[in-house]
Amino acid sequence: MAVAELTLSSKNYSSWSLRGWLLCRLAGLEVVERMIALDDPENRAELLLLSPSVLVPRLTHEGASVWDTLAIAEYLHELYPQAGLYPADRIARAHCRSVSGEIHSGFSNLRSALPMNLKVRHEKFPIFPGARPDIERIETIWAECLDRYGGPWLFGQKPTVADTMFAPVAERFLTYAVTLSPASAAYCRTINDWHLIREWIDDARREPDEVEELDYEF
Repeated sequence: MAVAELTLSSKNYSSWSLRGWLLCRLAGLEVVERMIALDDPENRAELLLLSPSVLVPRLTHEGASVWDTLAIAEYLHELYPQAGLYPADRIARAHCRSVSGEIHSGFSNLRSALPMNLKVRHEKFPIFPGARPDIERIETIWAECLDRYGGPWLFGQKPTVADTMFAPVAERFLTYAVTLSPASAAYCRTINDWHLIREWIDDARREPDEVEELDYEF
């Protein structure tokens, strides 16, 4: 497979970068990582939830430049259908696309109340009431998928696009000690034990703490 370039932001703070990287690894596409400096004004705005940014993740491959995580997912699925990014069954595949799109485009209260920070673990954390409906909806999605497809991943025995999309959410729940159902808690452990997540977290912990504003509890 051809070597590609994947533009990323902070591994500690950027959930979108994590999603794009997981998608490439699931597809089996070898990538060279290009990190954008944390002092880049547009990058800081994206990390601080002040501006939608198309800087990251961005996949450059054989003349194509693809940004937005769902666009990257579709591009990789088109190139490498054998990788199983989506379920083989048509109905399950439609379901996977639907829940992936939902987390991709919504849940703004959750994003702002529980920003991604892989270096910390809170024993207790006050959850903004506006984020509660988002948490409940995510647990409903997870329960439906795990019950229907048998787990341990959302669509059965192997991770799919849906798991890459929800992986940063699972890590947020662990970071902020969110109270969850037993099934949701087990799914978070599945994500946290995933060898790709462990590799990413190891890199994140080695990353310099350069974005002081992101250490605030907001």
